Order: sequence, then C-alpha cells, then structure tokens
Amino acid sequence: MIRKNTIIIFLIVFLTGCGFTPIYIKNNDVNFSIELVNLTGDRELNNFLKKNLSRYKNENVSNKVFIDAQSKYDKVVLSKDGTGEVTNYQLEAEVVFVIKSTNKQIVFSENIIMKSITDKFEEDKFEKSAKQNFASSVSYKLISKLIIN
Repeated sequence: MIRKNTIIIFLIVFLTGCGFTPIYIKNNDVNFSIELVNLTGDRELNNFLKKNLSRYKNENVSNKVFIDAQSKYDKVVLSKDGTGEVTNYQLEAEVVFVIKSTNKQIVFSENIIMKSITDKFEEDKFEKSAKQNFASSVSYKLISKLIIN
C-alpha cells in the first residue's frame, strides 16, 4: 500500500515537470508585423481571419509582411435520405495568402462533415462556429509558416 502510493506520487511529480508545451502556443515574440492589404471571398470567414491576424500587427516592428488573402467557403451536400432531405454536409474552406514582398502563395484548406440539424438556427450557429475554427486554424498555420521562413 505504501509502495503503491509512493509510486503514484513519484509519477505525478516527474510527469508534471516534463516540459510539455503546445505546438500552437501564442507566439507573442514574433519579429514581424502582419499587414492585411486585401481580403476577398467569403466575408464572414475574412472577418474571423482579420480578427485572428490583427494580434500580430505591431507598429513598433520594422519588418512588415504585406499579405493579400482570398478565401473560399463551400457547403456541399454529401447525402440525402429517402425523402430527399439532406442528412450530411461537408463544410470546406480554402484560403490563399499571397505575400507581397516575395509574391509567394501559401494555400491552406480545411473541411469538416456536418450532420443536418432540424433546427436551422442551431445549424447556422454550428456553421458559424466551424468558420471561426477554420479561421483560427488557418491563422495559426500561417504564423507558423512565417516564423519558420
């Protein structure tokens, strides 16, 4: 009994101090500032992207990255039941970033399968939440790509 408790305490102490850090930790120590020049495509997705990337806009940094973004969002019907009612959708988002200084294109795409909900208000809420998640994921991927390069 005492040996079992000692082993549990030993494991807890050593596993909590292992130094784990998440991949997408907030990168506040970036040495560049993102300036969104032009956003085209899906308005709602662009608003979420603009909100997420505005955290990386810093007036005190001389290294400014000017970016154009073109987003595309689709809601594709995957399946219908016997009466013709839609049962599953696939939500797809694709964002193409063009870095002005190098004229380099970076493309990110995300998708998710969504079951049809009878309450259309709840379905719209879920779809909006999916767009927020798409924008968040794409923003973090862009920042990670810019930090590496």
